[in-house]
Amino acid sequence: MAIKEINEKKEHIHISDDGKTYIHSHDSNNGSTHKHVHQNTKAVLNRLAKAKGHLESVKRMVENDRDCSEVLIQLAAVISALTSTGKVILQEHIEHCLVEAVESGDRQAIEDLNKAINLFIK
Repeated sequence: MAIKEINEKKEHIHISDDGKTYIHSHDSNNGSTHKHVHQNTKAVLNRLAKAKGHLESVKRMVENDRDCSEVLIQLAAVISALTSTGKVILQEHIEHCLVEAVESGDRQAIEDLNKAINLFIK
């Protein structure tokens, strides 16, 4: 991964082998602020839109007194869609933001990720 400093704030760009870019900076407290260019934003938004559509369908099913087993099947589809969306976000975060945090010694980012994983997996 190539690194290029771009301004006086010590912001720099990481360019991965596949050409994706990630902007990263360090503050005066040795922490970091990541300005990651998310490559999966469109896919995540599409997945969330589908999950929202499924959830609206579940709501209508409940309002129309549909069979409980049918409602549960559709609800399982919503849960699955949200879980898979979370996995996409988590994978991108680990591959890019967390790598940058480890490289810069940003322990807080690692602790924050651990908290988020614990909440996500509950």
